[in-house]
Amino acid sequence: MLDRRLHLHLASWLGQWPAGPGLHVVGSHRRAIPAWDGRLRPALAVSAGASTVLSVAPDRVVAVRELARRPGGPPLAELPAAVGRPAWAAHDSVFRWSVAPVPLPDAGEWTSPTAAGLPSWLRLFEGPVLVARDAEGRYLAGAGIKRHDAYGHELAVGTVPAARGRGLARRLVAQAARRVLDEGAVPTYLHDVANAASARVASAAGFPDRGWCSYGVYPP
Repeated sequence: MLDRRLHLHLASWLGQWPAGPGLHVVGSHRRAIPAWDGRLRPALAVSAGASTVLSVAPDRVVAVRELARRPGGPPLAELPAAVGRPAWAAHDSVFRWSVAPVPLPDAGEWTSPTAAGLPSWLRLFEGPVLVARDAEGRYLAGAGIKRHDAYGHELAVGTVPAARGRGLARRLVAQAARRVLDEGAVPTYLHDVANAASARVASAAGFPDRGWCSYGVYPP
């Protein structure tokens, strides 16, 4: 049975969930307003088994449904133009979630995203970020929480090259997932289909690959 929090998150994030078999193009006002980082996400889809919900701004539904009528569904390369952002990028990801992260030991401490020594990508987050440092206080790895809505929070993690292979990323992801669950939401984790390292981190932290995927249009 699908976790109720995930159900509510997808319904809020996409504009409709669940859906029957096939591709369902739906309109959502959320595709026309800034996302968690202040940037637009003009197209966003989640596929679960034989069902896909593709969310676009209400004024783009007709154009995208026309594109979706092509055999095999909408060509990903043509989706940016169909949502009015021809210079933007479209790509797909593996979509994972967890309600039982692996009980790995904590690896970091929660701190302000404006703290000294953090990489620029962590400064995009509004809430506290999770940071692992070495004995001298130098940044090694970090995780942030994208609070899409009250029900689903997506995790992002990164490790400096010199600190990879120590298991820091998986421990940070599991630690951040526990915080999300404590807040009453379900943690999600998206990664590029070809990113084997990120896939290993997700699986080791308790985010199994259930065969779900996501695709969308993103700022360049």
